Amino acid sequence: MTDSQAYFDLMRLYADYASVVDAADWDKWVDFFTEECEYKVQPRENYERGFPLATLSLLSRGMLKDRAYGIRETLFHDPYYQRHVVGVPLVLKHDGDLIVSEANYAVFRTKLSQDSTVFNVGRYLDRVRITPLGLKFESRLCIYDTEMIPNSIIYPI
Repeated sequence: MTDSQAYFDLMRLYADYASVVDAADWDKWVDFFTEECEYKVQPRENYERGFPLATLSLLSRGMLKDRAYGIRETLFHDPYYQRHVVGVPLVLKHDGDLIVSEANYAVFRTKLSQDSTVFNVGRYLDRVRITPLGLKFESRLCIYDTEMIPNSIIYPI
């Protein structure tokens, strides 16, 4: 059973995460994770079959920092905006300083001078650690429903 303050903090974590990613603040994005962490963007079919292949797989905070640097400094792509709509998190387990939760998400993408489109839809499967600095993702799996991604994933989901 999760107390109301812990649940409120979890909802705030989800909202703050979406806000930071939508604002393209990649340094703050990294701060949402523990030092030893996992961040994956994986098709639903691979996840459900137990296949390890993921579209994006980052296995430490250092790798997240490298991705943030790459987005800012080395990746060349048509600029676009993202907007996340995230459902209310469902707590699957709360044991001590660990919360296991999931929430549905939809990401809309807007390229300059074009209509907004649905870019990615799926669910987050999270392991959230309660730390002295607040809630941090120990693991964030972004399991997307479609088998195809338009173009490529540049920004985190």
